[in-house]
Amino acid sequence: MTFLGLSQTGLLALAASVVLATTLLYILKLRRRAVSVPFSPVWHRVLGDKDSTQLFSQLKRWLSLLLQLVLALLLVFAVADPRLTEQWLDGRNVVVLVDVSASMKASDVNPSRLGVAKQKVSSLIDSLSGRDRMLIAELGVSPRPLSTMTDDVTVLATALKTLQAKDTGADLARGLFFALDSLRGASKPEIILVSDGAFEDVQNLGQRLNFGETKFSFIPLGDGGDNAAITAFSVRRYPLDRSRYEVMLEVANFSDAPREVELTLLGDGDVVDVSRFNLAAGERLPRFYQDLAGAGRTLEARIQMLSGSDKLTADDRAYALLPERRRVHVLLVTPGNTYVEATLLLDEYLDVEVISPGTPLPKGPFDVTILDQVAPELRPEHGAALYLNPPEAGGPLKYAKSLSDFGFDSWDRQSPILRWIAPENIQVSRGHSFEVVRGDRIVGASELGPILVSGERHGKRFVALSFDPRDSDFVLRVGWPLFVLNTINYFAEEDSRYLSSFRTGELWHVPVPPSVDAVELVYPDQQRLKLSPKDGVVSLFGEQAGFYAVEARPGEALGGFAANLNNPFESHLEVVRELRVGSVLAASVTGFAPGVRRELWWYLLAAAVGLSCLEWFAYHRRMTV
Repeated sequence: MTFLGLSQTGLLALAASVVLATTLLYILKLRRRAVSVPFSPVWHRVLGDKDSTQLFSQLKRWLSLLLQLVLALLLVFAVADPRLTEQWLDGRNVVVLVDVSASMKASDVNPSRLGVAKQKVSSLIDSLSGRDRMLIAELGVSPRPLSTMTDDVTVLATALKTLQAKDTGADLARGLFFALDSLRGASKPEIILVSDGAFEDVQNLGQRLNFGETKFSFIPLGDGGDNAAITAFSVRRYPLDRSRYEVMLEVANFSDAPREVELTLLGDGDVVDVSRFNLAAGERLPRFYQDLAGAGRTLEARIQMLSGSDKLTADDRAYALLPERRRVHVLLVTPGNTYVEATLLLDEYLDVEVISPGTPLPKGPFDVTILDQVAPELRPEHGAALYLNPPEAGGPLKYAKSLSDFGFDSWDRQSPILRWIAPENIQVSRGHSFEVVRGDRIVGASELGPILVSGERHGKRFVALSFDPRDSDFVLRVGWPLFVLNTINYFAEEDSRYLSSFRTGELWHVPVPPSVDAVELVYPDQQRLKLSPKDGVVSLFGEQAGFYAVEARPGEALGGFAANLNNPFESHLEVVRELRVGSVLAASVTGFAPGVRRELWWYLLAAAVGLSCLEWFAYHRRMTV
């Protein structure tokens, strides 16, 4: 016999206390009331009957005490939850993996795939025998146990209620490895997967798994159905006009027939664009929107299926944050250069301070310093530097040789400095080439040597142009303002490294100000999570799509970011009826049938109730009083 409730010491202590208390109650004498009545000879007969029935009364009293002791001990042993040892050791140990990926939100079955999954698992819980144990875990990008390995149906039912579908995929490999580790050494191990079967790379997974004696079962969910989705979404501002932007997105039709859809773009909550178009069956259509305006920070895309019935709404919306239009502080040191000064007027988000050579440099701080034919000693607060025809003394690079009548014969096509520029057409009358050092990057060169170089000196980045732009036709081309603004953007890192949205199901690294030692992350559903940054970054595993806010404290915003599902595999609502992991075919679930749980405390409780009814009957029949 095994007791799963109270320990044996606690059980004996409780039983002794109950027996002692019950016995003491019976030892107490009944306090009789004195009642004055008229004398009559009939009382002689009553007193005589009392003497003759005293032995029988004592017997009834002892029987009543025995009944109460048996009733109390039955309740004590029911609390102890006794089990037969051989039954307890021979029970099944079951791990139930419930798919909580985005496709489980599909409404092709009522109320949803996850809702049906909960019903299926609830039936399994109700069908457990008294010797079986179960662990419930959600299967997303990583498995998460919601209960211990237990036979307590109340604990299992409570864990089942906490299941919620996520805006991610599901990693079957991690789930099965977790289940096998949880069942190692257990008797009659079994894994039950409750899912629609939408998993990637299932065949190759079987080569890494060894089920051994573990039974692997599968409960398929869903009926399939139509679905349209946004599978890609990104946005960026124009470098010459940060009030305008362009959007790239992709929409897909995962239905078996053509469908008409409506796509709506919203900027800061207001409609920016609405378009309708037809998608062929299985078609994935990229869409590109240029020269948009009307959004300052947030951008959202929504898709609606006008023909057919969209069975999954989780992939009908996508989110992005536009790069923040922060002001860039620029210091220009020049004897006078109309071309440079006019270029800096093109961007309203540039704060420019102009000084002449020889003037003491202001303290700043500045993001970028542009040095026209001069190379004064810069301090850290002067930021990165753009050198235009720098002198050899004090400049970041030494001269290699003098050049005349040259141009760009080669250039780095991947460099953000030369984005949207055609350098091959630039002609230069005179200048020189640079001598580069280890770590420098040649952005552009003539056949006689480097003429445009980027690098780093004393922890600060620089870009150096080896000729005076006025000694060339560069300033007469549209490439000139692009070159200056591209370089400023390169230094300010506004476009080159900006990420408009994260993808759910991945580890996110969110930058925060280095001076902040704790932040609160506000989720799209307004839940809050406190995080501690490390080296100016907070890391978290993202499972929810939408807009997030980062706050130093409630109400004090530090910034935000967006996250999207963007997972075509989850948007395809095809249902798998037979699941094969490598060479192992998942079996149907067997051995779960509704019935009386084989737990002794049920019978002990039933016996206590029966004895209580018996005592009630005996009392009302005046048999124990």
